[in-house]
Amino acid sequence: MTVTWLNSFVPSAGPARPSTRRARRRLVTLAVAALVAPAVAVGCSKEKAHAAFPYLDPALPVDRRVSDLLGRMTLEEKVGQMTQPDRGAVAKDPSMITSLGLGSVLSGPALVPTHDTPSDWANLVDGLQSRALTTRLRIPLLYGTDSVHGDNNLIGATIFPHNIAMGATRDPGLVREAARVTATETRATGPQWVFAPCLCVSRDLRWGRTYESFGEDPNLVIQMETILEGLQGKGAQDLAGPTHVLATAKHFAGDGDTTYGTSTSFAYTVDQGVMVTDRSHFDEVDLAPYVTAVGKYHVGSIMPSYSSVDWTEDGVGNPVRMSANKELLTDVLKKKLGFDGFLISDLKAIQQLPGDYAAQVRAGVSAGIDMFMEPDSAPRFARTLLDEVRAGRVPVPRIDDAVGRILKAKFELGLFEHPFTNRGNIGTVGSPEHRALARRAVAESQVLLKNDGDTLPLRSSQRLYVAGVNASDLGNQAGGWTTTWQGASGDIIPGTTILQGIQRHAADVTYSADASAPTAGHDVGVVVIGETPYAEGLGDVGNGHTLNLSDTDRANIDKVCGAISACVVLDVAGRPQIVTDKLAKMDAFVMSWLPGSEGAGVADTLFGDRSYTGRLPVTWPRAESQEPINIGDKNYDPLFPYDYGLTTSRR
Repeated sequence: MTVTWLNSFVPSAGPARPSTRRARRRLVTLAVAALVAPAVAVGCSKEKAHAAFPYLDPALPVDRRVSDLLGRMTLEEKVGQMTQPDRGAVAKDPSMITSLGLGSVLSGPALVPTHDTPSDWANLVDGLQSRALTTRLRIPLLYGTDSVHGDNNLIGATIFPHNIAMGATRDPGLVREAARVTATETRATGPQWVFAPCLCVSRDLRWGRTYESFGEDPNLVIQMETILEGLQGKGAQDLAGPTHVLATAKHFAGDGDTTYGTSTSFAYTVDQGVMVTDRSHFDEVDLAPYVTAVGKYHVGSIMPSYSSVDWTEDGVGNPVRMSANKELLTDVLKKKLGFDGFLISDLKAIQQLPGDYAAQVRAGVSAGIDMFMEPDSAPRFARTLLDEVRAGRVPVPRIDDAVGRILKAKFELGLFEHPFTNRGNIGTVGSPEHRALARRAVAESQVLLKNDGDTLPLRSSQRLYVAGVNASDLGNQAGGWTTTWQGASGDIIPGTTILQGIQRHAADVTYSADASAPTAGHDVGVVVIGETPYAEGLGDVGNGHTLNLSDTDRANIDKVCGAISACVVLDVAGRPQIVTDKLAKMDAFVMSWLPGSEGAGVADTLFGDRSYTGRLPVTWPRAESQEPINIGDKNYDPLFPYDYGLTTSRR
């Protein structure tokens, strides 16, 4: 749907007075009826409207447009811009968009349209946008979604390998292109804002979000921040285009550097825990990626972490949650680093702060958070913040700062001129070209860790015996954050399994998920081991998970590698697993990570269509008890060191 602004219906020159609100509401309703039909010329010209209302004039600098619009807003309208419920809450009460003057709506995992098609997504977002445009000032909505490895809430989108695999490629250009595809597919279906990327530096493999990190070395994370350019473009001028979205660097800061056993959230052990550190380490490891994200890539939004920091300089035992950490959010991030985007809280993050709800809201706003992800409590949040401001406990200048940052993003995204979805690229969602790029990313991410006797690459003439559930499970190879928060096993997305990729290369392939089929007569055994999907703290070791191999995977290795003269093991997992006592049984060992929808890329290196070039982005421990172990540690003695990876020639 192509929509042109009707500047004939213009907002008032200042905050609405009660005596005029109903009349203006009727005018705006008429305007929106015209917005969803072909535009017509009514009343005064656009030029006159722009002259009278500078914020409607795209020719003016963004800062002037922000200042003009901010000066016309009531306190209630400002608070509405700071409020973000999820789609589920809005579906129950659509009037919330207008009654609160919402600034944003999010789709959490599984909060998708009924049919989950590209067009249904665009229709959903545009339907909500139509409601937003009936408000007095017609401020468009920002719609956010979790596109963390492709537009992963949309069935049929191109699903890329998770970040840990992309870190293994050591290919910033590839990371940029993958992000551009993600942005293109996401924006063509409605959302203009993604809650990605995770710029976390993962320092403990027991963390359930390890696979969301590019690696354990901040320098590698910085190298891969080309993802921000792929998502947002090279500058603010690119954001309004159909192939870019507003990015969110997360989770500021130190989310991957917390101490095992310090989390007080649910049964988590690492996630949302406490980082016990000195400021020097924090600056060098955890803050460093954000310096680049802000200074070089001008990231548009940043999400504070659930985690806490406990500075050792003033004695351990007084941690402060990041959502209330004014020192880091305002003094360091906004003032020292010069971050001019906006801060979006994580889901219900302020509700983890001390005190009653009013104290939590006050602490979050005062610390520097600008927009609040309150999925099912938006009206309560808005009421509470209004009360806090009216009581003088939250100053109006802090509100103006927050809203100005949010409006800046909306102007730069071009939402005032083009509030509805540009569907010109909707046909590229899951296209062969996009999937080919994802397949290349899979191939480049493969890390060859052992290759005795040049077992790899395989030959298409060899008779292969393939074992392991993960050889033929799209959900397992995609991992968490795929169609739902936790992901799921099974055929949950379109794509190619690793087994299908192998079968395209070799004619004689026997597959036995549990290795129960006879092994005699085969030249090579291929055992695919690994994890099943999880996300966040539900994947923490000690919370139902371990780095050790499952009994089934161990048995499959023993049987197949013990019976067939050449044995290859592929590990499909979001982090290294403990294989120390099984390594001798393997002739070749490959870390395949979580490849996403294009499992054929695993077979491309397996058979030599592409060379093995990937290198470990994290240290591979000998035992779970070695964690945390990172490059630069004293007494560093891993099974495979950081940056390790063998190479092969193309066959």
